[in-house]
Amino acid sequence: MKKTPLFDEHQANGGKIVDFSGWALPVQYEGIVREHIHTRQAASVFDCSHMGEFHIRGEASVRAYGGLICCDILGLKVGRARYGSLLNTAGGIIDDIITLKLAEDELFVVSNAGPLERVAALLKEDVPDIEDISAQTAKIDIQGPRSREVLKAEGLEAASELRYFQHCRTKWGDVDILLSRTGYTGELGFEIFLPASAAVGLYRSLLAHKEVQPAGLGARDTLRTEMGYPLSGQDFDESRTPLELRMDLFVAWDRPFRGKDALLAHKEEGGFPLLTAIKTDSRRAPRHGWEVFCDGAAVGVVTSGTYGPSVGHGIGLAFIPEELAGPGVVFAAGPKSIEVRTAKLPFYEKGTCRH
Repeated sequence: MKKTPLFDEHQANGGKIVDFSGWALPVQYEGIVREHIHTRQAASVFDCSHMGEFHIRGEASVRAYGGLICCDILGLKVGRARYGSLLNTAGGIIDDIITLKLAEDELFVVSNAGPLERVAALLKEDVPDIEDISAQTAKIDIQGPRSREVLKAEGLEAASELRYFQHCRTKWGDVDILLSRTGYTGELGFEIFLPASAAVGLYRSLLAHKEVQPAGLGARDTLRTEMGYPLSGQDFDESRTPLELRMDLFVAWDRPFRGKDALLAHKEEGGFPLLTAIKTDSRRAPRHGWEVFCDGAAVGVVTSGTYGPSVGHGIGLAFIPEELAGPGVVFAAGPKSIEVRTAKLPFYEKGTCRH
């Protein structure tokens, strides 16, 4: 397994290490539920240094990249970030990506670890002045309603000024960092990109605050599931389109992009399943890979499922036929026929991410 710059820190803090997309990362420290609740109530730090980062420079390169991503990058304002997807020619999602616009002719692109090699190959093929900086870049997320005050105490006053999905270049001491008010938990939070050599120092400094604790992949998964955020490689792969994930709002239909013709045809044809929120009325939870049944017939499949610590019952996401995907429809799921019903997202409605 590959190791992030913080691997030794995770071991020193008692992290239980697992293989995540080929990376040695902590799944938990003191417990998934405790870390989940602490993130909702205070602030937690997550090591996301396994993710990929690319630096794009030059007007021609920005335009080339804009022709690959299905969201509007060319119309994005400087200092803002945008969520979108890199599609194949059939309209399937290779990866969901966050793009930060540093200047009119400069972008910072963040990709997931699983499809990183494929993403890197496609971007380098079509975007002339692009640099893969994944190896030398660390990514530390601090998430939770007290994350802003922690960063201010670290001297990062810029955290006070950033609104949701805004970012800026700033310094932590003498270290250049990119600070982005984004995250994967539904809470007020920030993602910090910095040189790998400085990661341990920042990580230790953040954990020195009494309101901050480390959190692992387990809590990250329960937090994002409560918000209904899909996970690359689990809730979707190249066989699924943005339409099936209900991501129409993140598609710039008035601009050209890779896979647009196929996606338009898919939209016109219709009849595809939709990624749908499902829940139970108890602590029992649906699980990834379970089939979903209606009147004894298999009609869908669960892609994510867990107990939601903040909502007190089982929650999940499943691909279900459009005609059955409205709220309140009851199904059976899994080998023991757990009763689930469709629901609205997010499951957890008290998140502070926009505060």
